[in-house]
Amino acid sequence: MTTIPPRPTSIRIFLADGVPEGLLIVEKSNWTGRAVVASRAHIDRALKREELQHPGVYVLTGESDEGSPQIYVGEADVLRDRLKQHVVNKDFWSRFVAFSSTNEGLNKALARYLEARLIGLAKEANQWEVENSTQPTLPPLSEADRADAEWFLAEMLVIFPLLGVDAFEPASAETQKNKESADGGSVELFLRAKGADARGYEAADGFLVLKGSMGRHQESKAFNPYMRNIRKQLLERGVLEPRDDGLLFTQDYRFSSPSTAAAVVLGRNANGRTAWKDENGNTLKAIQEARVET
Repeated sequence: MTTIPPRPTSIRIFLADGVPEGLLIVEKSNWTGRAVVASRAHIDRALKREELQHPGVYVLTGESDEGSPQIYVGEADVLRDRLKQHVVNKDFWSRFVAFSSTNEGLNKALARYLEARLIGLAKEANQWEVENSTQPTLPPLSEADRADAEWFLAEMLVIFPLLGVDAFEPASAETQKNKESADGGSVELFLRAKGADARGYEAADGFLVLKGSMGRHQESKAFNPYMRNIRKQLLERGVLEPRDDGLLFTQDYRFSSPSTAAAVVLGRNANGRTAWKDENGNTLKAIQEARVET
């Protein structure tokens, strides 16, 4: 996966409609890229933007039928025309993020390269359901053009999480430890119950369950249908693998909250703040409250 070392930077988000839920224009210092972000409800205004009259790469975000986050990645000679088509031919999405270049440096070949790389990263991370059915091959680029495309990609990957799109980031215990190191380090948490033995970390954007954790096979009759669907979808994507003694996490996986993580592990509704505990038996709730007191 392409990564860049953390460094101070400036990102400008312009509220074109004057409200956070409206049309957004995103720019980054010392970068020629520009993103247009809008909901499906506001696409009529977005399509009038000059930025969408150029070649570029885009993502559509929404929810699958099972309620899990879903993404579609595409590229276009003219972003406006392709996005207009998706209003008719794709139902799942509720928002789009489209990138073009302010100096016309993002041509068709580079856009195709970025599309292929983003699809590959999303499928490798396996955090969101990827609506793209095929993996495009990387177009042949010169060494210089490939370097330019990778640089553009790296800057995009800085912006996506700010917009709530973490589909391209693989969940990683090591990454989580690095993110939390400035605050004194992450605390490894455990969830042990009959048929379940899981490990994880609290994260700023949810909760990370570690590879090798074991979830319970059986599901409660009162299990929340939404949680049941998440479990089903993770089984279909291979994040969870049935074993004789339970459901094995085949990779690190990031959930939206400690309670969602606990419910998937236990096969029943659960309060994650009391279910997850450190090696001394302190609940996540107690750990969080202790931070406030210090």
